[in-house]
Amino acid sequence: MTNPYVPVLILMGVAAVLALGGVAASAVIGPRRYNRAKLDAYECGIEPTPLADGGGRLPIKYYLVAMTFIVFDIEVVFLYPWAVDFAVLAGFGLVAMLAFLALITVPFVYEWRRGGFDWV
Repeated sequence: MTNPYVPVLILMGVAAVLALGGVAASAVIGPRRYNRAKLDAYECGIEPTPLADGGGRLPIKYYLVAMTFIVFDIEVVFLYPWAVDFAVLAGFGLVAMLAFLALITVPFVYEWRRGGFDWV
């Protein structure tokens, strides 16, 4: 009788060999024509500066957009399986999802009041 983890370990070994082999092959086969433009940091076509406007602080809009993404991403991750097994979960699933939606409303309202949805 073999260990059930042997196929997993073999797959991890094959993945590691392929990943390291790809990096090694690109180092050996890849072109080596470096110039000033290739070695500069790419900043969307704008010359990089040591500090951003305003002393290096990012505006709150950046964090609010990130928070919006996280809140709605978490919401979808939990709502999709619930919708798939809605018939099986019945009343308990409905109550649990309503509680989850009530909890997820808190960051939504916070972000709304902070102006995270004003795209002006």
